[in-house]
Amino acid sequence: MTHLQPIPSPTEPMLDCHPRMPVMIPIGPAGVPAEFVGFDGLDGLEHVAIRFAGRHPDASRPVLVRLHSECLTGDIFASARCDCGRQLHEAIELLSEEGGILLYLRQEGRGIGLYAKLDAYRLQDKGIDTYTANRWLNLPEDARNYTVGARMLQALGVERIRLMTNNPDKVAQLTAAGIDVAEVRRTGVYVTDANRAYLQAKFEHRHMIDPAAILRGASPGDEPAE
Repeated sequence: MTHLQPIPSPTEPMLDCHPRMPVMIPIGPAGVPAEFVGFDGLDGLEHVAIRFAGRHPDASRPVLVRLHSECLTGDIFASARCDCGRQLHEAIELLSEEGGILLYLRQEGRGIGLYAKLDAYRLQDKGIDTYTANRWLNLPEDARNYTVGARMLQALGVERIRLMTNNPDKVAQLTAAGIDVAEVRRTGVYVTDANRAYLQAKFEHRHMIDPAAILRGASPGDEPAE
């Protein structure tokens, strides 16, 4: 991890957001070394930054970053109803190779919480799309706040990034919060019979997804369409 920049001292002003002492944790079957960093002064939730040195880092390029919102069903239990778990593991694999930062944000169910997400699933079982289901529950379609991710990056001294995402709202919110998104690297399209309608709804809500990939079931190695 020697090429990683030291975490700024908690005594230095960082927009009232300060990193806590990091801890190294080997993760995944290969035991990839990852540095977990918590923060004081955020929004009261325990968001975490996970920093990877990478096997083949390129210090001349902006830092590779993935903002990943917590998904208990997908990340832990490999739910086929979403693509969250597959995207998380894709990000870890790329970051392990190239180095960078995974921001794991505690924003379950696009920010509405686990129980509300399960309520929305019951509505989806009746043929209602994921965004409409939230509205029927009198909840926002998407309540996620990526400004917290910008503050975490700034607290780590990162201002210019390459962002792994299919979601233009992440780009817009980070840019508005002062992060220079120099490049967008699209994530894979992970289609199952159980999540095809979910991915179609994301495409219709401006996510950068090739609609043909949804129909054919793109593999992780497929190149996203421009």
